[in-house]
Amino acid sequence: MRCESIILAAGLGQRMKSDVPKVLHMIGGRPIISWVVEACWKATGRPPYVVVGPESDDVKQLLGTEVHYVEQAERLGTGHAVLQAREALRDKGTHVLVVNADLPLLRPETLSVLMDCQKANPGPLTLLVASTTAARGFGRVLRDQQGRVTGIVEEAHASRTEQALKELNIGAYVFDAPWLWEHIHRIPLSPKGEYYLTDIVGMAADEGKSVATSEVLDLDEVIGINTREHLAEVEAALRRRINRRWMLDGVTIIDPQTTYIGPEVSLGRDTTLFPNTYLEGATTIANGCQIGPCTMIRDSKVGNGCQIFFSVLQQAILDDDVSVGPFAHLRPRAHLMRGVHMGNFGEVKNSTLEAGVKMGHFSYVGDAVVGAETNIGAGTITCNFDREGHKNRTEIGPGAFIGSDSLLVAPVRVGRGAATGAGSVVTRDVPDGGLVVGMPARAVRAKGVRG
Repeated sequence: MRCESIILAAGLGQRMKSDVPKVLHMIGGRPIISWVVEACWKATGRPPYVVVGPESDDVKQLLGTEVHYVEQAERLGTGHAVLQAREALRDKGTHVLVVNADLPLLRPETLSVLMDCQKANPGPLTLLVASTTAARGFGRVLRDQQGRVTGIVEEAHASRTEQALKELNIGAYVFDAPWLWEHIHRIPLSPKGEYYLTDIVGMAADEGKSVATSEVLDLDEVIGINTREHLAEVEAALRRRINRRWMLDGVTIIDPQTTYIGPEVSLGRDTTLFPNTYLEGATTIANGCQIGPCTMIRDSKVGNGCQIFFSVLQQAILDDDVSVGPFAHLRPRAHLMRGVHMGNFGEVKNSTLEAGVKMGHFSYVGDAVVGAETNIGAGTITCNFDREGHKNRTEIGPGAFIGSDSLLVAPVRVGRGAATGAGSVVTRDVPDGGLVVGMPARAVRAKGVRG
């Protein structure tokens, strides 16, 4: 069964009350449309055809060349939108999957089941349906006394009796392709002045053909997004889905309702996440870590046995057995090697702290390499930015001792086993084993002084 897919993404989403197209609003750190594209691609094994409106540059910029585009110059309804794809798809595939773009939680597996139902159906189409009293604007499925589907009535045109029906049309269909292309242009104009794709269901029933249904049991999958309230509902449902997966895989989440894990995040077993933890982007956390509370980690790699409390990490790397926080900030290209301790109110940027470094508190290390087993006293600052706008490097050798409130004015090197006294302003290199004190720092003990 070769099945092509169409995603209906031309709507303006006026109820969102936003200058941003509805399909570009974010769910789980990704735009709504990207979730639907991924689901259709995985279900069919080929790139979908995305129907867009005339003002679609932002959508095209997001999706790039990974999909095909079909433009709906006039927004005349869902039936008219599918009609725009007829020329592109008339000779491709035996079946066509059509999905509304505002259903980001639909799983590829659900769409695959829908396709399998149509494969077994002698009739021309299969609907995705759900049974619930939470209608959210979905149309109602109409059946005759024998239980056969006879049509779909949109909520706006449904009678009070029809509105009480609990079987909802979700907005995903699989069609026999030749039948669809033969009938799509026959859809009548609705009282609203649009061509509803749902009316094609009644056309099939009037021809005496079988309309099959595939029911979604997980109602989180079918939360369609029309308002900001729906956006929040979907975000909460996605959080439940992701958190449940990781708990089943051996991660302890103390309070799932206040723990936010992005879809690309990877977690190791026996890691514990405390409340108000945010893990985003391409973050990986290995085994046996303790993360949070009140911690945000984005696009970072954390090794085994790390502890991170009340802190922020962005594009950082932590090797095994590193402890961070509270109130620490690791900025891009910070690398803390095995056994490093970084205490409260510290900041590291574009620097490597080698194994066993102790950086207690109230310190800033930027554009630096700190040798193994070095102690960095409270209030230490690497002064890396000069008046010409250049970032300069600081090198600290292994086993050095940097006294509290030391200012290391880069470019500068502090040698192996060297030390700076409290309050030193270091403007010249300190040799291996040397000791400098004062402002500006002067040598008290020196071997082979450089600079």
